[in-house]
Amino acid sequence: MLRELVEMVRVGSVSAVALVERAYRRVDDLNGALNAVVALRDEGEALADAGALDERARRGERLGPLAGVPFLVKDSQDLAGLRTTHGSLLLAEAPPAARDALCVARLRAAGAIPIGKTNVPEHCFEGYTDNLLFGSTRNPWALEWSPGGSSGGSAAALAAGMVPIATATDGGGSVRIPAAFCGLFGLKPTNGLVGRDPIPPWLDFSTDGPLALSMADLRLLLAITSGPARGDPAALPAELVAWLVGPGAAARASAAPPRRPSLVLAAPRFVDWGPLPNAVADQFDAALTSIEKDLDLQVEPIAPAQILGGFAIGNADEDWLLTCACEQANAMGREAIEAGAERLHPGFLAAMRQGLSVSVADYLAARRRRFAYARALDELLGADRLLVTPATPQEGFYCDGREIGAKRPGTSVSSHNTQVQNMTGHPALSVPAGRSPNGVPFGLQITGPRFADALVLDIGDAWERAHPGERVARGYESFLPAG
Repeated sequence: MLRELVEMVRVGSVSAVALVERAYRRVDDLNGALNAVVALRDEGEALADAGALDERARRGERLGPLAGVPFLVKDSQDLAGLRTTHGSLLLAEAPPAARDALCVARLRAAGAIPIGKTNVPEHCFEGYTDNLLFGSTRNPWALEWSPGGSSGGSAAALAAGMVPIATATDGGGSVRIPAAFCGLFGLKPTNGLVGRDPIPPWLDFSTDGPLALSMADLRLLLAITSGPARGDPAALPAELVAWLVGPGAAARASAAPPRRPSLVLAAPRFVDWGPLPNAVADQFDAALTSIEKDLDLQVEPIAPAQILGGFAIGNADEDWLLTCACEQANAMGREAIEAGAERLHPGFLAAMRQGLSVSVADYLAARRRRFAYARALDELLGADRLLVTPATPQEGFYCDGREIGAKRPGTSVSSHNTQVQNMTGHPALSVPAGRSPNGVPFGLQITGPRFADALVLDIGDAWERAHPGERVARGYESFLPAG
């Protein structure tokens, strides 16, 4: 879609002004039922940006690869002129951001035009999107259910066709969970491929990642947003980024056969929390059959204990929670947490109090175990194996955050399947792979060796070719103008 829109702007068959106007109309028409968008930029400012771009197109000037495409920004990322609330009452009156976050700036530099912000759980600390400031976001595929989190507002907006781009971040599955629940493609790239500015509270785990309606869109967004960042010691050098995902990488890929793994390993979970629900297990089994039949790849089932050595090293999911809660709580400060306790979402408050209780010894021990998890996954995958799992081991979460059968909102680490790759740095892609009986889409997660993002993307391409289809939710229209 993105390349088509840009070409239409370039040749003048549609104007950037018309695209921006269309985005504002779509948000106005659709957001009331979904609550995906929580703030809008002044329409006149966005239209002025679009008008200037149209004038450049009329003069025949060279345009950027996203020229004229409207986009939304996740409300954990700064967009100059709008406040960044992180879905928290404590930041409801924060001053407007003075500058764009790096990812947003790179999209703008490519010609994209921001129009507003999307909803998140408080400080992105949940796999569903609900907070006390803006309320719940609903999944356009099934309105009782959540689009996932923490990039749930962005995923809902994309799946409803409000905009063709909405930004996302991933510190423990926040791209892949919404991608799975909204029938989208979502990548958590190798850590360091996308430089961070500002540095997030979860120091080593969080990264920007593309969320998209197609693999072509995802690849384009990854190429534009990747690259080093001043002040980010984990960011990869520009030369390596260009080799992995830059224009040269795309040219090499088009001139050579798609990369294929030597073996596809398959497991229900990364950590053994018990069997999958029947509906999830059935869809996962069907996906494995498709990998063998449609992609002509060998699949070898393995148990979760074979991935990270079971509990011999530690429990990776629990270590993820300990580390993130500790880092987030210390970034906020004990005094701010306790003073604002009544205005914090109960689930987030509980996590922050847990984070404040973590000792230095326990925090460092968990950080050291992270290296053991990385080694275990490195050795399992080698240079060219893949590991496939359900992106999430649940059929969905209700829009208020309740798990199936639960009376109160809140999810546990056992309800997710996405934290390990943030700890180890490995790339992981969620691709659409069916729908659960409740109407919520199901995502297949493909994890590859570190720095083998290209291999993961090639298999994502192959999966999309074998499973074509419109990714906008049923009952909604694609953003791409007819004709």
